[in-house]
Amino acid sequence: MPKIVILWTDAAFFLLVLMALLYAWRASRHSGSRQNWRKVLQDRTAMCAAVVLALFVLVALLDSMHYRPRLPPAPGQPATAAPAYAPQVRSVLDALLDTTLLAKSEKSYSVPLATHLFTKETMLAADGTAYRDFPRLIYAGVHLDDPEADWHGDVTGRLLKGALAGVVAALLAGAAVGSLLARRQGWQSLLSGRSAVPWRAMWLTFLVICLVVGMLASLAGGYHVFGTDRTGNDVLWQALKSIRTALVIGTLTTLAMLPPALIFGISAGYFKGWVDDLIQYIYTTLTSIPGVLLIAACVLMMQVYIDTHPEMFPTSAARADLRLFLLCLILGLTGWAGLCRLLRAEVLKLRELEYIQAARAFGVSHLRIMLRHLLPNVMHIVLITMVLEFSGLVLYEAVLSYLGIGVDPGMNSFGSMIDMARLEMSRDPMVWWNLTTAFFFMLVLVLAANLFADAVREAFDPHGRRYRVRRRLSSPAGGTAPTVPGAAGREGNA
Repeated sequence: MPKIVILWTDAAFFLLVLMALLYAWRASRHSGSRQNWRKVLQDRTAMCAAVVLALFVLVALLDSMHYRPRLPPAPGQPATAAPAYAPQVRSVLDALLDTTLLAKSEKSYSVPLATHLFTKETMLAADGTAYRDFPRLIYAGVHLDDPEADWHGDVTGRLLKGALAGVVAALLAGAAVGSLLARRQGWQSLLSGRSAVPWRAMWLTFLVICLVVGMLASLAGGYHVFGTDRTGNDVLWQALKSIRTALVIGTLTTLAMLPPALIFGISAGYFKGWVDDLIQYIYTTLTSIPGVLLIAACVLMMQVYIDTHPEMFPTSAARADLRLFLLCLILGLTGWAGLCRLLRAEVLKLRELEYIQAARAFGVSHLRIMLRHLLPNVMHIVLITMVLEFSGLVLYEAVLSYLGIGVDPGMNSFGSMIDMARLEMSRDPMVWWNLTTAFFFMLVLVLAANLFADAVREAFDPHGRRYRVRRRLSSPAGGTAPTVPGAAGREGNA
């Protein structure tokens, strides 16, 4: 049996998933939250983006289940001896990728779907004469006797097989889910797209994902789909391993940002006076320091501590993981000022409403007012900020890694891939596939997160909703909106 390894970011990531499930359960029991999320579920674009995000989360979860393989017993070792484990930490995703060429390393660069290296080398012929040519790859394309004649047919056949497998998987999954949903909504509403949740659009998105995954998996059985880098590592493998780093940066940093933003923002808006002045002085001073310089200083101090305490890290993966975890804390503790300003401004308005004044008149403590009355009424701002900050943090990690102050050099990330491609783009001929792959994966992840965040903002932002209601109630000729009885009272209690 392998030895289960739980890293810092593994525990935090699974805790975040558990918190998301608990929030979903709580939101389903609260009428206001249920109504807002129903609007998100009815948004076709947001739900298609949610399917894409679910795929990225699944890859990250598989890459967060780490273990150390058990080594075979040494010759002559007694059966009662303690088992020995490999020093290398692996994940379930690594075990799944071992069945393909993604885990195989070549000698150096190779073009996507290539059978030969990218650069010429000096080789010896059978008669001992030296010549220069492109050598064959060690693993990719070795099943082809004549690569020039058989390559097109083999690639086409693998694409068709992968596409067929993807269509079959999508049909089976659609039939299984549809049979469960048809009991409540009926097949006609599902197929015609008249259901409350856009299941047809979600299934079409899932079909496209199955087609892409099927073709990539089929090609990865015989080729390096997106080529290899300078050290011969598969580029697609690096991109898949970078997904977990991007999600950890985006989620843990946002979570680390919440405690100081909530405490300082609500306290500044509620107490005002010298408390407000002190908190404004703190975050004004913090935002006056260039963010990159502040983060660089914190990262360098963290790196000194890690270098001077090597006994704390039994494996290199534990060392790299602690740096990633501390980097998330640094980004969160240096980036809370923006959310704090938003919460302070909202609480300044809420504290003057009637129900807050009534609670203070009845002698309710300040802490209870902030927790029971103010905090629930600013959570829509927190939720909107969290989903909007996620994509920005994923891009920010790429910038930090490009500058050399991001994740550990031994950890895969999109920023590390872009940093490695910095010199490759200046070669002649140019090595373009490393940067293109990182750009494509980041584009899909950030675009899906932004589309989903727009739907959440549309549903949870009460001010934007009131503005749209006023526009709908206004006359086409530009007249004023008619007065709605009790509208002011409902807006104040929203």
